[in-house]
Amino acid sequence: MNSIDVVINSRKASIGPSMDVRRILPFRERRMVGPFCFLDHMGPALIQPDRDNDVKPHPHIGLSTVTYLFEGRLTHRDSLGTLQDIEPGDVNWMTAGKGIVHSERTPLSEKHGSARLHGLQAWVALPIECEQMEPQFRHHPKTSLPHFDIDGTAMTLIAGSAFGYNSPVQTHSRLFYIEAKIPMDGFLKFDPQEQEAAFYIVHGEVKIDGSSYQEGQLVVFKKNSRIEIRATKKTHGLILGGEPIGSRYIDWNFVASNKELIEAAKVKWKEQKFDKIKGEAEWTPLPQR
Repeated sequence: MNSIDVVINSRKASIGPSMDVRRILPFRERRMVGPFCFLDHMGPALIQPDRDNDVKPHPHIGLSTVTYLFEGRLTHRDSLGTLQDIEPGDVNWMTAGKGIVHSERTPLSEKHGSARLHGLQAWVALPIECEQMEPQFRHHPKTSLPHFDIDGTAMTLIAGSAFGYNSPVQTHSRLFYIEAKIPMDGFLKFDPQEQEAAFYIVHGEVKIDGSSYQEGQLVVFKKNSRIEIRATKKTHGLILGGEPIGSRYIDWNFVASNKELIEAAKVKWKEQKFDKIKGEAEWTPLPQR
């Protein structure tokens, strides 16, 4: 029986004057997987000291963000007063709620030399009852997350619950977000328990239902399918999904269940009425359409 609903090929997108990414979600045939409404694959890239790769202050509403790094470091600042470096394997879970402003920059210690950057940025849409909550930020070092091995596949539970483990990351809906490193000819079997699920291939190659899938593809499974993935090459990937929370509008960095919230956020940003990041004067203008 075919367990696959749709396969999404990542597309090139720009997030700044000198930073291109591979955009995965949203996609015209599949806007969300569970509460996940946005997914970008950054790098692997060599960041040169003469290039400005900083993501300058910008706002969010209606979502939680997580930048999960495989290589490199970033410095996170936000309008709550947070100053926190992101290291590979750490989780910075920022919940925007009714509104937050943040930046992600190359650490000052790495400004004078080239450095590698590789990771994923995901957005998780908030349930309607949480859309207007107060913003929050929580940092979870790599050592605080569940790391386990099943049949030779090394896994890290970034957020949510799966395989009998629970991540310490506080989420606002039922979900799972798992990093998996599968050896060649190894298997990954997973029961999403009536949740939506997808597998993104960071590197490597797998077979699912007899067909091959490669780096840069997101394989989205049919609901209620039991997932079985075989790695035909050494593979690094992520399993993500959860319970659907309903459709969402996405406009620039704003996510909401109704357009009125987004239009109000646009006006608020244009008029610079969001809280500021202490010590940062720059800001990202609203895109002109």
